[in-house]
Amino acid sequence: MPDLLLELRSEEIPARMQRKAAGDLRKMLTDGLVEAGLTYEAAREYWTPRRLALDIRGLTARSKDIREEIKGPSTTAPEQAVQGFLRKAGLSSIAEAHVHSDPKKGDFYVAHISKPGRAAQEIIAELVPGIIKSFPWPKSMRWGPASAKPGSLRWVRPLQSIVCTFGPETEEPVVVDFEIDGIRARNVTYGHRFHAPGPIAVRRFDDYVAKLEAAKVVLDADRRKEIILHDARNIAFANGLDLVEDEGLLEEVSGLVEWPVVLMGEFEQDFLTIPGEVIRLTIRANQKCFVTRPQGAGEDLSNRFILVANIEASDGGMEIAYGNGKVVRARLSDALYFWKTDQADLPDLDQLGGSAAKFGLDMKKPLDQRMARLDHLNVTFHAKLGTQGQRVERIKRLAQELAPIVGADSALVARAAVLAKADLQTEVVGEFPELQGAMGRKYALLQGEHASVAAAAEEHYKPQGPSDRVPTDPVSVAVALADKLDTLTGFWAIDEKPTGSKDPFALRRAALGVVRILIENRIRLALTSVLAKVFANFKGGADQSFDLLAFFHDRLKVYLRDQGARYDLIDAVITPQSDDLLQIVRRVEALGSLLDTEEGKNLLAGTKRAANILAAEEKKKTLIAETVEPALFREDAEKKLYAAVNRAEKEAGQAIQNEDFSGAMLALSVLREPVDSFFEGVLVNDEDQTVRANRLALLARIRAATDQVADFSKIVG
Repeated sequence: MPDLLLELRSEEIPARMQRKAAGDLRKMLTDGLVEAGLTYEAAREYWTPRRLALDIRGLTARSKDIREEIKGPSTTAPEQAVQGFLRKAGLSSIAEAHVHSDPKKGDFYVAHISKPGRAAQEIIAELVPGIIKSFPWPKSMRWGPASAKPGSLRWVRPLQSIVCTFGPETEEPVVVDFEIDGIRARNVTYGHRFHAPGPIAVRRFDDYVAKLEAAKVVLDADRRKEIILHDARNIAFANGLDLVEDEGLLEEVSGLVEWPVVLMGEFEQDFLTIPGEVIRLTIRANQKCFVTRPQGAGEDLSNRFILVANIEASDGGMEIAYGNGKVVRARLSDALYFWKTDQADLPDLDQLGGSAAKFGLDMKKPLDQRMARLDHLNVTFHAKLGTQGQRVERIKRLAQELAPIVGADSALVARAAVLAKADLQTEVVGEFPELQGAMGRKYALLQGEHASVAAAAEEHYKPQGPSDRVPTDPVSVAVALADKLDTLTGFWAIDEKPTGSKDPFALRRAALGVVRILIENRIRLALTSVLAKVFANFKGGADQSFDLLAFFHDRLKVYLRDQGARYDLIDAVITPQSDDLLQIVRRVEALGSLLDTEEGKNLLAGTKRAANILAAEEKKKTLIAETVEPALFREDAEKKLYAAVNRAEKEAGQAIQNEDFSGAMLALSVLREPVDSFFEGVLVNDEDQTVRANRLALLARIRAATDQVADFSKIVG
């Protein structure tokens, strides 16, 4: 079967766009081919900085002939219905339709449609120009004289050539002929911009890849990544160093080169006085280079860095490495200036007294000065939620209220909350916002803060994603919870909740952070009362504690499902009023353990049977006694079940009061045998209305007993 090779070659495509663009091209073309009636065996996309390529194998040479019948209206239908049928079927007159008869429905029109198959080349030649013109680049441009015309071609960078060949492996492939804005599809591509800029004739994918490789172009992005990583590790090892690996940077750099050449540069040792994170980010952001560290030296960096060039230089890359080193030195000089400036007194120190007094700041300390300035400048947190200074005040009050609950020292919590946002006014964080928190911790340690206070400056932002660790130091926990709860209640108060996939303030992440901090630190917290107090901080905003609590429930469900918990067990345990997330988790765990046993499975079947009978009778408004009357029992099974329910209800209730949810489940599990015996030997719907009402009341007692721990009706099985 024929194979298709497509290449769209252009000026350099931004690295961040390449992988998605190649995937979009594959999906758009394969979807179009299938929709046109073709099938294929396999498709894979490739990309370099200057090209997107597709290799589609086993494509059918022609789409199938199509014969279909379109049923129309009755022959006696009004003219409007007939005209609608003609439009749908593509007929010019009713004379082109056929009349079919049905014994029940009478005569009706039918259109017999025949569509001959089309050659794959014709379909491809029609599809590709449309895909190119409608391609979903985040940003695109027009160029050249044609750009002045309406509807002219747009591409991420100027499109230079198109390769499109099609044919079976045993024959010479043909060029699929089409043109778009003066660029005609051919079987000619071009290699590396400097090493092999001349034209290269290609036939199909295999020789296309081989000829590109000979022309200094590695087509496969994953292979370019492997080359870079392998060579970077080797050159570092050869110099007594370890590469500090960075998957995100590796992905980006592989999108900057077609022929990766790994080199090593260096900078002066003096710059190593700058924190490693700052050095790494400076070199990464400005030069897209990797840093290294001496072998066995822990976290300390070396003064050597790894760069990736796109050419094999005649001098072995010495001039390239030297040029990169010059730029790195200039950028590190800036970073060193920022680092030293952040540890010096602020020039406007005399204006910060009011803010210093408000927060009890020590103005001899650099980080305290930055907090005073943050408040003094009235830096806005959000237009409707006030300044950063006001927010710090709220976080401090809430964190101190949470301190005894999480086992933290109240004075340390207050100090940590006051300094947590101070590094937002530092020069380093201004240059590298991603270092907020990390720099706060470093500066706090430099000015002699307690280790827990310093840790909280960084850890109160955590966790920042599902794989990020949660803070465990009680001071960090208190400030982290206060920070996230203040954010959530604030945005709820101004009705800025997440909608659909939109969550511009990362409120889902904040809520999941609260969930993980509470559960993974085994912290008991009555959220409803805490939320009500926090909502009171926002004047004019309604108390939406229960609405926000429902949002926490949603995040908790996501978290527990990721941990492997069954969705039905979670739903069975959570009620709209459940505000102790750790207790919910313990109930789910205990319920899961019970249902893993035969007693649990049988108890579930019995209680669900009782609940179903009750629901049906309640729907029919059948009389159900308010209390169970033992004098009306006729069968031993009734008496045994009644005694068992009384005992289980009491023991389970006591266990729940003691928060022994496993014990509560165990107490309920003894109902298994008496429930089974009851349904085997007792007819609930007795002819005597009084007896029936009493038996239904007994079933209601079973439901009430089990409802203490979970709503068994929501459990699947």
